[in-house]
Parts: sequence; C-alpha cells; structure tokens
Amino acid sequence: MKARASNFVIGATTLIVIAAAFVGFLGLRKIHAIQQRGPLRVVFEGSAAGVVKGGSVNFDGVQVGEVMSVKLDGPRKIVALTMIDNSAPIRRDTVVGLEAQGLTGVMAISLTGGAPAAPPVPLDEDGIPTLSADLSEAQSIRDTLHNVDHVLVDNRDAIKDTMRNFETYTATLADKGDEIDSVMRKADTAFASFDSAMTKIDNVIPELSRGKDGELYQKLRSIHELAESFKKRSATFMEDGRRTLLDVSDGANAMGRKFGPVKQP
Repeated sequence: MKARASNFVIGATTLIVIAAAFVGFLGLRKIHAIQQRGPLRVVFEGSAAGVVKGGSVNFDGVQVGEVMSVKLDGPRKIVALTMIDNSAPIRRDTVVGLEAQGLTGVMAISLTGGAPAAPPVPLDEDGIPTLSADLSEAQSIRDTLHNVDHVLVDNRDAIKDTMRNFETYTATLADKGDEIDSVMRKADTAFASFDSAMTKIDNVIPELSRGKDGELYQKLRSIHELAESFKKRSATFMEDGRRTLLDVSDGANAMGRKFGPVKQP
C-alpha cells in the first residue's frame, strides 16, 4: 500500500510540474507578445459596420494587429480598441479606414501612409494613442453606388428598350450576313481586277519612261500611287468594319446576359 501511495504521489507531482511548466511557457509567450504590442484606439464618426472583436488591423495591406473590443460612445461615435505591433510605423498623419475581408461582411481596420518624420500618434486622456478614422472616401463610394443603383432602377424601361434595339440590330446583321459577305467578295474581286490593271500599267510605264512623253509618264505614276494608297485604306476600312460589327454583336449579347432576357412587347 505504501508503495502504491508513493507511486501515485510521484505521478501526480510529475503531472503537476509538467502542467505548471506548460502554463508558465504559455504565460511567458503571452507576456512577450504583449510587450511587442501596444494599444491603439480608433474612433469612427458614424457607421463602422463589419468591425468586430478579433478582426484584423492592416497597415498597407499587412496585418499588424487585431481588434480587442468595439463599443458605442454616443449615438454617432464608435470606438475600437486595438493592439498593434510596436514595429508598425504609425504616425499622426496615418490615414485610418476600412477594407473588406472577402465576402463575409467582416471589415478590417486599414492603416495607410504616414511620413517617417511626422510626430507620433497623439495620446488620449488615459494615455492611449488615438486616431480618428477618415471614412469620407468609403462613404463617397457607397453614395456613388447607391446613386448608380437608383439610376439603373429608374431607367430600367429605357435600358430594356435599348437592349431590344441592340438585339434587333444584331439580329438584322445576322440575317444579312450572307449579303455582307457577298459585298465583301465583290469588293475583293474588284480590287483583284484593279490590281491586274495596275500590273499592266506597271509594264507600260517603263516603256513610257524610255519615251519622250515624260508628262504622261508622271501622271500615270501618280495615278498608280494614288490607287495603291486607296486600296490599302479600303482594305483597312473593310477589316475595321468587320471588327466593329462583331464588337457590336458581342456587346449586345453581353448586355443581354447582364440585364437578363428582354421581353418583347
């Protein structure tokens, strides 16, 4: 019995020592982490939707801390207490904002900029560094999106009419595709005939150049150069025309997919 009691005491003592060492190790790590971080209070004037306890605090996109608490301070003021790495170069002119973290709706507090020579972050009455968030840009973006949404809703019928016209136009182009190809083929044939005529002129011009009629030679040469220029520009114009028709068709199809099917009246 005494041997069993002795073994039990030894085992229990060993477990207690191991647990104490583990707790002490975690405590040292926590103390070390606390020593490497300092508090930063961020004050939001207005909405701070998406800022939650445990959220990230990023400096130029790199996480440098986390949100420890979020609370109301009056009807229009929200205060977030964060812990920030002491190595983060935060200054008085550092801009505070919000940035989205994926599609979950959680927002990270973003810290941007700050001149190295700028003074440090001002301290609040309790000695905690405090910065005020500048949400004017984010609010401007939200207002713009809100206005765009209202414009789209208010002009839904006009957009549908435009889409209907696009669909009609592209359908007409599709129906007349064979005719357009026929016109293009005729133009190519005409240019081929014109090219043949120019080749014959090229064969005649050397003979004229050896003759005495220099004025006729110069006129034919000018006509030849003008025709070559016209040929190149016309070919470019037709190619651009083909691409434009394709772009219009693709654009109409894309808009149709975005706004949904258009009901015919």
